[in-house]
Amino acid sequence: MGEIKVRKITSVDLTDLVKISRQTFTETFEEVNFEEDMQKYLSENLSEEQLQSELDNPESEFYFAENKDEILGYLKLNSGNSQTENKNENSIEIERIYVRKEFLRMKIGQLLLDHSIQIAKEKKAEFIWLGVWEHNERALKFYGKNGFEVYSKHDFVLGKDVQTDLLMKMNL
Repeated sequence: MGEIKVRKITSVDLTDLVKISRQTFTETFEEVNFEEDMQKYLSENLSEEQLQSELDNPESEFYFAENKDEILGYLKLNSGNSQTENKNENSIEIERIYVRKEFLRMKIGQLLLDHSIQIAKEKKAEFIWLGVWEHNERALKFYGKNGFEVYSKHDFVLGKDVQTDLLMKMNL
């Protein structure tokens, strides 16, 4: 594998963003959720229309991790009022970091997380935060190893299933 690059994406990349968003969300959660809940979430939250509106939001940013022309994973950051909660002017939310299943364990998630932290520091954020499903032990361990600490929790609705996300943050 050649050099992996992180690049900011725009509306031109919408088709690829829809594909990678749906693929990685499905790979990550399909084995532990009901199909109808997964389909409802995909159609409402990761549709072309929804992702286009997120791309159009100046307070949200998307990035692809790529090797040549292959998309390995992606990242979504929110600031200001686009944050799902904690609408703190001095914070950045990592709403999504997802890596395609076949590229897990290749440090792509780390590359995207490091990119997030760099952007948050450039924007002079006081802290960076995210929500992780309480049963996603792999992600909880990853963020904990990187200095994030649980500070709260909130509900995450997947279809008809109300789940608990642990909110984690790292002071910068």
